[in-house]
Amino acid sequence: MTPLTLYNSLTRSLELFQPADPENVRIYSCGPTVYHYAHLGNLRAYLFTDTLGRVLTWKGHGLTHIINITDVGHLTSDADAGDDKMEAAAKASGKDIWAVAEYYTQAFKANLKDLNVRDPSRFPLATDHVDGMIAFGEAIAEKHCYRLSDGLYFDTSTVPDYGRLAGTRDDGPAEGRIQSVAGKRNAADFAIWRTSAPGENRQMEWDSPWGRGAPGWHLECSVMSRQYLGAHFDIHTGGIDHREIHHPNEIAQNQAYSGSADSGATLWMHNNFLVDRGGKMSKSTGEFLILPALVERGFHPLAYRLMCLQAHYRSELEFSWYNLAAAQTRLKRLVQTVAALRARGEAKGAASAAPYTERLDAALSDDLNTPRALPVLDELLADKRVSPADRLAALADFDAVLGLGLLTLSREDLRVRPKAAGIDEAGIAERLSDRRDARAAKDFPRSDAIRDELATLGVEVMDGDPLGWDWKVVL
Repeated sequence: MTPLTLYNSLTRSLELFQPADPENVRIYSCGPTVYHYAHLGNLRAYLFTDTLGRVLTWKGHGLTHIINITDVGHLTSDADAGDDKMEAAAKASGKDIWAVAEYYTQAFKANLKDLNVRDPSRFPLATDHVDGMIAFGEAIAEKHCYRLSDGLYFDTSTVPDYGRLAGTRDDGPAEGRIQSVAGKRNAADFAIWRTSAPGENRQMEWDSPWGRGAPGWHLECSVMSRQYLGAHFDIHTGGIDHREIHHPNEIAQNQAYSGSADSGATLWMHNNFLVDRGGKMSKSTGEFLILPALVERGFHPLAYRLMCLQAHYRSELEFSWYNLAAAQTRLKRLVQTVAALRARGEAKGAASAAPYTERLDAALSDDLNTPRALPVLDELLADKRVSPADRLAALADFDAVLGLGLLTLSREDLRVRPKAAGIDEAGIAERLSDRRDARAAKDFPRSDAIRDELATLGVEVMDGDPLGWDWKVVL
């Protein structure tokens, strides 16, 4: 197979991937803070990490993959200001904080299942590792921390080259996202432990050498990655927003604990934002898209997976309903093509499918270049020189790494009825007439757009149906 090269955010360069143990590649991925549903931008991170893991498995590596669940410690800013997101959510809902965490944890796991994301080796909870966080804090406190009235803070000047991971960015300095806390020695210093204020009523708090309170957000990942993957592991992943503050703080903690310049991981990898026309997708405005909202509008979750695969993980991806509809149409056509190949049986072909698998390997070995791999899939399925059976056999390799489920999906699976489908036969007839005119004029983009518009209304256009039906309601 082609040697795998991956982009390392720490060095800002492509590097040949050389795991410490090829039989057990170790990956840590920053997981969700379970105070709300994961939005589509959050989920893009796990589609990226799933693709990474699938490629490694396909290339013959064993894999230990950790995705943590943050159920305590993450404040409403990424640094040291505001309330704990979990406490704030519980207070707003009037519910028990542990119940809030469990509910949104299960919702997150359901999202991953719907997107065909493979389960990691473990989903450790932050609240199950507080004792380890306290022990970690005690180990670094004397040389690297100082006390303030509201807790224990890490002195970033005590470690070499703090913030190297953030580097020079086009999206502005990290300091702009760090709010001032009175008494901090350096603007970038961050909380290891937050002591509860007198009279503060928290549902989650523990005793510590620095008073009763809760751990800082950054601490959990250093502790859990070390516990499950060792002091140094192969790859740490996360969204590009983590590159500014959260991951540099993790690195600082790792360096303090180890007494070396080791960041804790060989490769630091980050996926870019999913953006809408108003900017990056975020929960901060209170308006964001979640996966069930797509289903309610008639889209299959794997259409979103395909939409993400059509962009490189390090590129910004613009979300629009048009782009999602186009991805769903593409997915349907792939599924229909596979069904047609199955129906053709074991006819012999004059050419081998091996070159397509080699091209797939070359594309994915180039920093997981899925946009380059997808056209190879289209070419494979369309190549009549290769027998249907051989094309289907090669498709198994594509399915293994792209995770689109093409060998198991049926056309019926993709018939997702919108929650608020409005069906008006006169309106459908008018749009179908417009579509026939567009096809007669060879305006195929307009024809496809009308087809996709009707799909969002719960109407499936049936081109080429032997019974001559123009459409049917999707039930």
